[in-house]
Amino acid sequence: MKHLSKILAAALIFAGAGAAHAETAQLRIAQQFGVSYLPVIVAKEKGLIEKAVEKAGLPAPKIEWLQLSGAAAMNEALISGSLDFASAGIAPLITTWAKTKGTANVIGVAALGSVPNVLTSSNPDVKTIKDFTDKDRIALPAVKIGFQPQVLQMAAEKAFGQFDKLDSLTVSMPHPDATAALLSGKSEITAHFTSPPFVQQQLKDPRIHKVLSSYDVLGGPHTFNVLYTTAAFADANPKTIAAIIAALDEASAWIIANPADAAQLYIKAEGSKLAPDFVEAIIRDPDIRFTTVPEKAEAFADFQYRVGTIKVKPASWKDLFVAPLHDRAGS
Repeated sequence: MKHLSKILAAALIFAGAGAAHAETAQLRIAQQFGVSYLPVIVAKEKGLIEKAVEKAGLPAPKIEWLQLSGAAAMNEALISGSLDFASAGIAPLITTWAKTKGTANVIGVAALGSVPNVLTSSNPDVKTIKDFTDKDRIALPAVKIGFQPQVLQMAAEKAFGQFDKLDSLTVSMPHPDATAALLSGKSEITAHFTSPPFVQQQLKDPRIHKVLSSYDVLGGPHTFNVLYTTAAFADANPKTIAAIIAALDEASAWIIANPADAAQLYIKAEGSKLAPDFVEAIIRDPDIRFTTVPEKAEAFADFQYRVGTIKVKPASWKDLFVAPLHDRAGS
């Protein structure tokens, strides 16, 4: 009987160890709109996450892919448990990281690339952001907490000495809808802070012009979008997290090596009516870097802490991202 008890105890210990190493068999991943999400789209279409998870010694997960617009919707879904991975700009990640510290503990998994965003306008009188008036409306995916509004606040701080000077002019609107509104010339929308391919679509119209670029505001290339999760999920699924990073690394390398094929894949996956050479030109743009390595995350955090958007400041970019990225040359 004593021997049997030892066997049962050993079995329980073994079962517990196995359970501790079991990782999720299902993933729910959400992306937003635009070419900047191409690494996620490539990983989805080519099954790279499933392959990387299997390579890590786990069964291929069943993945549910969703498409949402704006950081607010992403964060709500992630924190409520409706998502395992959200995607949004680096600025809203930092905001959510700070706000959920000690609760949901949101954490970055990987950057999706460094991509310039451009503030465009159909108002010929608007040459710089100092020219906006109360008659203008600036479309953004999510006011105040999104990436574009925070870059706009950075620009406003430099131009006016008041970071929220233009907040009252901003309107929440998905990029595709804002592009259609701006190009129609029949909407209250007179400006749009947006990303590829919407920037390039708008600037093809002679009525639309560039006001500023986010690279101008930040002083060079910066991470645009990131994939993120909760610390609880990351801690419970370390092999899955590492596999997703590996899959995104592979996707980024494939895009860089195969821009024409990547353009075709994007058009098919998104049901886009854009011409293949138009999308390929965006992918080949030397200002766009497809990489999982965060760039200038600390610059965003410094600004947000200074203006009070966040109450706790990360010591470095590594506080904002999972450990598998820490050996990379981020900033």
